[in-house]
Amino acid sequence: MRTNDIFALGLGLTPPWQVLSQRLDTEKTPHELHLDLGADRGATYPCPTCGRNCKAHDFEEFIWRHLNFFQHHCYLTARVPRVTCPKHGTRRIVVPWARPGSNFTLLFEQVVMILAREMPVATVASFVGTTDKRLWRVINHYVAEAMKRVDLSRLKAFGLDETACKRGQRYVTIFIDLDREDRPVIFATEGKGKQTVQLFREHIISKGGHPNRVLEVVSDMSGSFIAAVEEHFPQADLTVDWFHVVQLFTTAVDEVRKAESKERALPKGTRWGVLKGCETAKTQTQAEALQEIESEAFATAVAYRIKEQLRWVRRAETHQAAKWRSTNFLKYARDLVADELLLAPVAKAIRTFEKHLERILFRWCSWHTNARLEGLNGLFQAARARARGYRNVANFITMIYLIAAPIGDLIVK
Repeated sequence: MRTNDIFALGLGLTPPWQVLSQRLDTEKTPHELHLDLGADRGATYPCPTCGRNCKAHDFEEFIWRHLNFFQHHCYLTARVPRVTCPKHGTRRIVVPWARPGSNFTLLFEQVVMILAREMPVATVASFVGTTDKRLWRVINHYVAEAMKRVDLSRLKAFGLDETACKRGQRYVTIFIDLDREDRPVIFATEGKGKQTVQLFREHIISKGGHPNRVLEVVSDMSGSFIAAVEEHFPQADLTVDWFHVVQLFTTAVDEVRKAESKERALPKGTRWGVLKGCETAKTQTQAEALQEIESEAFATAVAYRIKEQLRWVRRAETHQAAKWRSTNFLKYARDLVADELLLAPVAKAIRTFEKHLERILFRWCSWHTNARLEGLNGLFQAARARARGYRNVANFITMIYLIAAPIGDLIVK
Protein backbone atom coordinates (compact mmCIF):
# COMPACT_ATOMS: atom_id res chain seq x y z
CA MET A 1 0.00 0.00 0.00
CA ARG A 2 1.33 3.43 -0.94
CA THR A 3 2.14 6.00 1.77
CA ASN A 4 -0.50 8.37 0.39
CA ASP A 5 -3.12 5.61 0.59
CA ILE A 6 -2.22 4.98 4.23
CA PHE A 7 -2.67 8.67 5.06
CA ALA A 8 -5.97 8.76 3.15
CA LEU A 9 -7.19 5.75 5.10
CA GLY A 10 -6.17 7.36 8.39
CA LEU A 11 -7.98 10.59 7.47
CA GLY A 12 -11.09 8.71 6.37
CA LEU A 13 -11.09 10.34 2.92
CA THR A 14 -13.78 9.35 0.44
CA PRO A 15 -13.84 9.94 -3.35
CA PRO A 16 -13.12 12.21 -5.01
CA TRP A 17 -10.70 13.30 -2.27
CA GLN A 18 -7.23 11.75 -2.00
CA VAL A 19 -3.79 12.55 -0.62
CA LEU A 20 -1.72 14.02 -3.43
CA SER A 21 1.58 14.44 -1.60
CA GLN A 22 3.25 14.74 1.80
CA ARG A 23 6.32 16.47 3.13
CA LEU A 24 8.00 16.76 6.50
CA ASP A 25 9.42 20.18 7.40
CA THR A 26 12.28 19.57 9.84
CA GLU A 27 13.48 23.16 9.88
CA LYS A 28 10.63 24.26 12.16
CA THR A 29 10.28 23.44 15.84
CA PRO A 30 8.29 21.34 16.36
CA HIS A 31 8.56 19.60 13.01
CA GLU A 32 5.58 19.89 10.68
CA LEU A 33 4.00 17.26 8.48
CA HIS A 34 2.09 18.74 5.55
CA LEU A 35 -0.44 16.67 3.60
CA ASP A 36 -1.78 18.04 0.31
CA LEU A 37 -5.30 16.88 -0.54
CA GLY A 38 -7.11 17.09 -3.83
CA ALA A 39 -9.09 15.31 -6.51
CA ASP A 40 -8.54 14.25 -10.10
CA ARG A 41 -9.06 16.81 -12.79
CA GLY A 42 -12.71 16.98 -13.86
CA ALA A 43 -14.03 15.47 -10.62
CA THR A 44 -17.49 16.49 -9.47
CA TYR A 45 -18.45 17.58 -5.94
CA PRO A 46 -21.75 17.55 -4.00
CA CYS A 47 -23.68 20.78 -3.70
CA PRO A 48 -23.66 21.81 0.00
CA THR A 49 -27.42 22.49 -0.14
CA CYS A 50 -28.97 19.65 -2.14
CA GLY A 51 -26.11 17.15 -2.46
CA ARG A 52 -26.25 17.01 -6.25
CA ASN A 53 -22.87 16.32 -7.90
CA CYS A 54 -21.73 19.41 -9.78
CA LYS A 55 -18.66 20.59 -11.65
CA ALA A 56 -16.16 22.91 -9.99
CA HIS A 57 -16.48 26.60 -10.78
CA ASP A 58 -13.21 27.77 -9.16
CA PHE A 59 -10.87 26.87 -6.29
CA GLU A 60 -9.44 28.49 -3.16
CA GLU A 61 -6.67 27.06 -0.97
CA PHE A 62 -7.32 26.38 2.73
CA ILE A 63 -5.16 24.96 5.53
CA TRP A 64 -6.38 22.99 8.58
CA ARG A 65 -4.54 21.90 11.70
CA HIS A 66 -4.86 18.15 12.25
CA LEU A 67 -3.88 15.80 15.08
CA ASN A 68 -0.16 15.34 15.60
CA PHE A 69 1.57 12.65 13.58
CA PHE A 70 3.74 11.12 16.29
CA GLN A 71 5.49 14.22 17.70
CA HIS A 72 5.04 16.30 14.53
CA HIS A 73 2.37 18.93 14.04
CA CYS A 74 0.21 17.95 11.08
CA TYR A 75 -1.46 20.29 8.59
CA LEU A 76 -3.85 19.53 5.74
CA THR A 77 -3.86 21.73 2.65
CA ALA A 78 -6.50 21.55 -0.06
CA ARG A 79 -7.85 23.62 -2.93
CA VAL A 80 -11.56 23.69 -2.10
CA PRO A 81 -13.89 24.33 -5.03
CA ARG A 82 -17.03 26.31 -5.45
CA VAL A 83 -19.53 24.37 -7.51
CA THR A 84 -22.19 25.62 -9.88
CA CYS A 85 -25.49 24.02 -8.97
CA PRO A 86 -28.38 24.45 -11.46
CA LYS A 87 -30.76 24.98 -8.55
CA HIS A 88 -28.70 26.82 -5.92
CA GLY A 89 -26.10 28.67 -7.93
CA THR A 90 -22.42 28.92 -7.06
CA ARG A 91 -21.62 27.58 -3.57
CA ARG A 92 -18.46 26.61 -1.64
CA ILE A 93 -18.55 22.89 -0.90
CA VAL A 94 -18.21 21.42 2.60
CA VAL A 95 -15.12 19.25 3.00
CA PRO A 96 -15.67 15.99 4.92
CA TRP A 97 -12.77 16.47 7.34
CA ALA A 98 -13.68 19.90 8.78
CA ARG A 99 -16.72 21.99 9.60
CA PRO A 100 -17.33 25.20 7.63
CA GLY A 101 -15.36 28.19 8.87
CA SER A 102 -13.00 26.18 11.08
CA ASN A 103 -9.24 26.02 10.73
CA PHE A 104 -9.12 22.68 12.56
CA THR A 105 -10.11 19.21 11.41
CA LEU A 106 -13.07 17.46 13.04
CA LEU A 107 -10.78 14.92 14.68
CA PHE A 108 -8.64 17.69 16.15
CA GLU A 109 -11.74 19.40 17.55
CA GLN A 110 -12.94 16.08 18.96
CA VAL A 111 -9.76 15.70 21.00
CA VAL A 112 -10.00 19.32 22.19
CA MET A 113 -13.56 18.77 23.46
CA ILE A 114 -12.53 15.64 25.36
CA LEU A 115 -9.49 17.30 26.96
CA ALA A 116 -11.39 20.50 27.84
CA ARG A 117 -13.61 18.53 30.22
CA GLU A 118 -10.59 17.32 32.16
CA MET A 119 -8.14 20.23 32.23
CA PRO A 120 -7.96 24.03 31.82
CA VAL A 121 -8.28 25.24 28.26
CA ALA A 122 -4.96 27.09 28.52
CA THR A 123 -3.29 23.78 29.38
CA VAL A 124 -5.01 22.07 26.44
CA ALA A 125 -3.81 24.88 24.16
CA SER A 126 -0.24 24.42 25.34
CA PHE A 127 -0.52 20.66 24.87
CA VAL A 128 -1.80 20.80 21.28
CA GLY A 129 0.32 23.80 20.32
CA THR A 130 -2.13 26.62 19.66
CA THR A 131 -3.72 29.54 21.52
CA ASP A 132 -6.49 29.24 24.10
CA LYS A 133 -8.54 31.89 22.26
CA ARG A 134 -8.74 29.68 19.19
CA LEU A 135 -9.74 26.69 21.28
CA TRP A 136 -12.43 28.66 23.13
CA ARG A 137 -14.05 29.44 19.77
CA VAL A 138 -14.20 25.70 19.06
CA ILE A 139 -15.58 24.83 22.52
CA ASN A 140 -18.14 27.64 22.50
CA HIS A 141 -19.38 26.52 19.08
CA TYR A 142 -20.01 22.90 20.00
CA VAL A 143 -21.50 23.63 23.41
CA ALA A 144 -23.84 26.27 21.94
CA GLU A 145 -24.94 23.87 19.19
CA ALA A 146 -25.56 21.10 21.72
CA MET A 147 -27.54 23.38 24.05
CA LYS A 148 -29.86 24.25 21.16
CA ARG A 149 -30.97 20.62 21.14
CA VAL A 150 -31.97 20.49 24.82
CA ASP A 151 -35.71 19.85 25.11
CA LEU A 152 -37.52 21.46 28.07
CA SER A 153 -41.07 20.61 27.04
CA ARG A 154 -41.47 18.24 30.02
CA LEU A 155 -39.87 20.44 32.67
CA LYS A 156 -41.91 20.30 35.89
CA ALA A 157 -39.47 21.21 38.66
CA PHE A 158 -36.27 23.22 38.74
CA GLY A 159 -33.78 24.53 41.26
CA LEU A 160 -31.70 27.67 41.05
CA ASP A 161 -28.72 29.15 42.82
CA GLU A 162 -25.93 31.59 42.07
CA THR A 163 -22.20 30.93 41.96
CA ALA A 164 -19.34 33.41 41.86
CA CYS A 165 -17.72 33.88 38.46
CA LYS A 166 -15.26 36.68 39.24
CA ARG A 167 -14.11 38.79 42.10
CA GLY A 168 -16.12 41.89 42.83
CA GLN A 169 -19.60 40.46 43.42
CA ARG A 170 -20.03 39.04 39.91
CA TYR A 171 -22.24 35.99 39.73
CA VAL A 172 -23.77 33.44 37.39
CA THR A 173 -27.21 32.02 38.22
CA ILE A 174 -27.57 28.32 37.41
CA PHE A 175 -30.83 26.44 36.82
CA ILE A 176 -31.13 22.65 37.06
CA ASP A 177 -33.86 20.18 36.13
CA LEU A 178 -34.69 18.51 39.46
CA ASP A 179 -36.14 15.42 37.76
CA ARG A 180 -33.06 14.76 35.66
CA GLU A 181 -30.76 12.17 37.21
CA ASP A 182 -27.60 12.96 35.24
CA ARG A 183 -26.09 16.27 34.11
CA PRO A 184 -29.03 18.43 35.22
CA VAL A 185 -27.92 21.97 34.30
CA ILE A 186 -30.33 23.40 31.73
CA PHE A 187 -29.58 27.13 31.82
CA ALA A 188 -27.01 29.58 33.17
CA THR A 189 -26.86 33.33 32.85
CA GLU A 190 -24.78 36.18 34.21
CA GLY A 191 -26.10 38.02 37.26
CA LYS A 192 -28.52 37.11 40.02
CA GLY A 193 -32.00 38.18 41.04
CA LYS A 194 -35.33 38.72 39.28
CA GLN A 195 -33.92 39.33 35.82
CA THR A 196 -32.26 35.90 35.69
CA VAL A 197 -35.56 34.16 36.47
CA GLN A 198 -37.30 36.11 33.72
CA LEU A 199 -34.57 35.12 31.26
CA PHE A 200 -35.01 31.49 32.27
CA ARG A 201 -38.76 31.74 31.69
CA GLU A 202 -38.10 33.00 28.16
CA HIS A 203 -35.56 30.21 27.66
CA ILE A 204 -38.12 27.57 28.69
CA ILE A 205 -40.64 28.90 26.18
CA SER A 206 -38.02 28.87 23.40
CA LYS A 207 -37.29 25.20 24.18
CA GLY A 208 -40.88 23.99 23.94
CA GLY A 209 -41.81 24.30 27.62
CA HIS A 210 -44.37 26.43 29.40
CA PRO A 211 -44.03 28.25 32.76
CA ASN A 212 -47.46 27.05 33.93
CA ARG A 213 -46.30 23.42 33.68
CA VAL A 214 -43.65 24.03 36.34
CA LEU A 215 -45.05 22.70 39.61
CA GLU A 216 -42.13 23.22 42.00
CA VAL A 217 -39.10 25.47 42.40
CA VAL A 218 -36.34 24.97 44.95
CA SER A 219 -34.38 28.07 45.93
CA ASP A 220 -32.62 29.86 48.74
CA MET A 221 -34.24 32.62 50.80
CA SER A 222 -33.33 35.42 48.40
CA GLY A 223 -36.22 37.89 48.28
CA SER A 224 -35.57 38.68 44.62
CA PHE A 225 -35.60 34.99 43.63
CA ILE A 226 -38.81 34.34 45.55
CA ALA A 227 -40.60 37.37 44.12
CA ALA A 228 -39.51 36.49 40.58
CA VAL A 229 -40.62 32.86 40.91
CA GLU A 230 -44.04 33.92 42.20
CA GLU A 231 -44.39 36.33 39.28
CA HIS A 232 -43.14 34.17 36.41
CA PHE A 233 -44.11 30.68 37.62
CA PRO A 234 -47.49 31.24 39.30
CA GLN A 235 -48.43 27.53 39.36
CA ALA A 236 -45.25 26.43 41.15
CA ASP A 237 -44.82 25.72 44.86
CA LEU A 238 -41.61 27.27 46.14
CA THR A 239 -39.46 25.22 48.50
CA VAL A 240 -36.62 26.78 50.48
CA ASP A 241 -33.78 24.28 50.42
CA TRP A 242 -32.71 23.02 53.86
CA PHE A 243 -29.04 23.54 52.98
CA HIS A 244 -29.63 27.29 52.96
CA VAL A 245 -31.43 27.15 56.33
CA VAL A 246 -28.37 25.53 57.89
CA GLN A 247 -26.10 27.95 56.05
CA LEU A 248 -28.13 30.88 57.42
CA PHE A 249 -27.57 29.85 61.04
CA THR A 250 -23.97 28.74 60.47
CA THR A 251 -23.16 32.21 59.14
CA ALA A 252 -24.90 33.78 62.14
CA VAL A 253 -22.85 31.63 64.56
CA ASP A 254 -19.63 32.71 62.86
CA GLU A 255 -20.64 36.38 63.07
CA VAL A 256 -21.32 35.98 66.80
CA ARG A 257 -17.93 34.33 67.26
CA LYS A 258 -16.14 37.15 65.43
CA ALA A 259 -17.94 39.83 67.47
CA GLU A 260 -17.30 38.08 70.79
CA SER A 261 -13.64 37.51 70.00
CA LYS A 262 -13.19 41.29 69.96
CA GLU A 263 -14.47 41.53 73.55
CA ARG A 264 -12.86 38.46 75.13
CA ALA A 265 -10.41 35.77 74.17
CA LEU A 266 -11.94 32.59 72.83
CA PRO A 267 -10.31 29.18 73.32
CA LYS A 268 -8.14 27.90 70.51
CA GLY A 269 -10.14 25.70 68.15
CA THR A 270 -13.44 27.54 68.71
CA ARG A 271 -13.88 28.60 65.11
CA TRP A 272 -13.97 25.14 63.52
CA GLY A 273 -15.46 23.61 66.61
CA VAL A 274 -18.67 25.63 66.26
CA LEU A 275 -18.76 25.52 62.46
CA LYS A 276 -18.71 21.72 62.48
CA GLY A 277 -21.90 19.96 63.46
CA CYS A 278 -22.18 17.97 66.65
CA GLU A 279 -22.21 14.77 64.59
CA THR A 280 -18.99 15.71 62.79
CA ALA A 281 -15.68 14.41 64.13
CA LYS A 282 -13.66 17.10 65.88
CA THR A 283 -10.05 17.34 66.91
CA GLN A 284 -9.25 17.23 70.61
CA THR A 285 -8.55 20.98 70.57
CA GLN A 286 -11.95 21.71 69.01
CA ALA A 287 -13.79 19.44 71.46
CA GLU A 288 -12.05 21.08 74.42
CA ALA A 289 -12.89 24.54 73.05
CA LEU A 290 -16.59 23.62 72.87
CA GLN A 291 -16.57 22.36 76.45
CA GLU A 292 -14.89 25.54 77.68
CA ILE A 293 -17.22 28.01 75.94
CA GLU A 294 -20.22 26.02 77.20
CA SER A 295 -19.01 25.99 80.81
CA GLU A 296 -18.17 29.71 80.83
CA ALA A 297 -21.42 30.82 79.13
CA PHE A 298 -19.96 32.35 76.00
CA ALA A 299 -22.48 33.89 73.58
CA THR A 300 -20.88 31.79 70.85
CA ALA A 301 -21.92 28.65 72.74
CA VAL A 302 -25.54 29.85 72.82
CA ALA A 303 -25.49 30.50 69.08
CA TYR A 304 -23.98 27.06 68.53
CA ARG A 305 -26.71 25.33 70.56
CA ILE A 306 -29.42 27.08 68.53
CA LYS A 307 -27.82 26.03 65.26
CA GLU A 308 -27.51 22.41 66.39
CA GLN A 309 -31.17 22.35 67.45
CA LEU A 310 -32.03 22.54 63.76
CA ARG A 311 -31.05 18.86 63.52
CA TRP A 312 -34.03 18.02 65.70
CA VAL A 313 -36.32 19.86 63.29
CA ARG A 314 -34.67 18.21 60.28
CA ARG A 315 -35.31 14.70 61.62
CA ALA A 316 -39.10 15.19 61.70
CA GLU A 317 -40.80 12.49 59.64
CA THR A 318 -43.93 14.36 58.55
CA HIS A 319 -44.98 17.86 57.60
CA GLN A 320 -47.11 18.18 60.74
CA ALA A 321 -44.27 17.01 62.96
CA ALA A 322 -41.86 19.42 61.29
CA LYS A 323 -44.31 22.30 61.82
CA TRP A 324 -44.68 21.44 65.53
CA ARG A 325 -40.92 21.13 65.97
CA SER A 326 -40.29 24.39 64.12
CA THR A 327 -42.71 26.23 66.42
CA ASN A 328 -40.94 24.85 69.47
CA PHE A 329 -37.54 25.61 67.93
CA LEU A 330 -38.50 29.25 67.44
CA LYS A 331 -39.69 29.56 71.04
CA TYR A 332 -36.52 27.87 72.32
CA ALA A 333 -34.26 30.09 70.18
CA ARG A 334 -36.02 33.34 71.11
CA ASP A 335 -35.74 32.54 74.82
CA LEU A 336 -31.99 31.96 74.49
CA VAL A 337 -31.34 35.05 72.40
CA ALA A 338 -33.48 37.47 74.47
CA ASP A 339 -31.92 40.95 74.28
CA GLU A 340 -28.28 39.85 74.11
CA LEU A 341 -26.55 42.26 71.69
CA LEU A 342 -23.86 39.77 70.71
CA LEU A 343 -26.55 37.39 69.54
CA ALA A 344 -28.12 39.91 67.13
CA PRO A 345 -27.01 37.90 64.04
CA VAL A 346 -28.79 34.82 65.42
CA ALA A 347 -31.91 36.88 66.19
CA LYS A 348 -31.90 38.04 62.57
CA ALA A 349 -31.55 34.44 61.37
CA ILE A 350 -34.50 33.44 63.57
CA ARG A 351 -36.67 36.16 62.02
CA THR A 352 -35.66 35.02 58.52
CA PHE A 353 -36.47 31.41 59.41
CA GLU A 354 -39.90 32.42 60.69
CA LYS A 355 -40.59 34.57 57.62
CA HIS A 356 -39.94 31.66 55.25
CA LEU A 357 -41.28 28.90 57.49
CA GLU A 358 -44.07 27.77 55.16
CA ARG A 359 -41.66 27.47 52.24
CA ILE A 360 -39.16 25.65 54.45
CA LEU A 361 -41.81 23.21 55.64
CA PHE A 362 -42.81 22.42 52.07
CA ARG A 363 -39.69 20.27 51.78
CA TRP A 364 -41.55 17.62 53.81
CA CYS A 365 -44.07 17.45 50.96
CA SER A 366 -41.43 17.09 48.26
CA TRP A 367 -38.49 14.87 47.41
CA HIS A 368 -36.64 17.66 45.64
CA THR A 369 -33.58 19.47 47.04
CA ASN A 370 -30.77 21.58 45.67
CA ALA A 371 -28.14 19.22 47.08
CA ARG A 372 -26.88 18.28 43.62
CA LEU A 373 -26.65 21.93 42.61
CA GLU A 374 -24.57 22.71 45.70
CA GLY A 375 -22.30 19.80 44.82
CA LEU A 376 -22.00 20.97 41.23
CA ASN A 377 -21.09 24.45 42.43
CA GLY A 378 -18.03 22.86 43.98
CA LEU A 379 -17.07 21.37 40.61
CA PHE A 380 -17.60 24.70 38.83
CA GLN A 381 -15.47 26.57 41.34
CA ALA A 382 -12.78 23.87 41.18
CA ALA A 383 -12.66 24.25 37.39
CA ARG A 384 -12.48 28.03 37.78
CA ALA A 385 -9.64 27.68 40.29
CA ARG A 386 -7.68 25.29 38.04
CA ALA A 387 -8.06 27.73 35.17
CA ARG A 388 -7.12 30.66 37.46
CA GLY A 389 -10.28 32.40 36.35
CA TYR A 390 -11.83 32.89 32.93
CA ARG A 391 -11.30 35.69 30.48
CA ASN A 392 -15.02 36.44 30.36
CA VAL A 393 -18.28 35.24 31.88
CA ALA A 394 -19.37 33.56 28.63
CA ASN A 395 -16.42 31.16 28.88
CA PHE A 396 -17.33 30.29 32.47
CA ILE A 397 -20.92 29.55 31.42
CA THR A 398 -19.64 27.38 28.57
CA MET A 399 -17.56 25.40 31.05
CA ILE A 400 -20.59 24.98 33.33
CA TYR A 401 -22.50 23.49 30.41
CA LEU A 402 -19.58 21.31 29.40
CA ILE A 403 -19.32 19.89 32.93
CA ALA A 404 -22.97 19.43 33.85
CA ALA A 405 -25.47 20.15 31.05
CA PRO A 406 -27.43 17.30 29.38
CA ILE A 407 -25.75 17.84 26.05
CA GLY A 408 -24.63 14.27 25.59
CA ASP A 409 -21.39 13.26 23.99
CA LEU A 410 -19.83 16.20 22.19
CA ILE A 411 -17.68 13.99 19.96
CA VAL A 412 -17.43 15.57 16.53
CA LYS A 413 -18.90 13.30 13.86
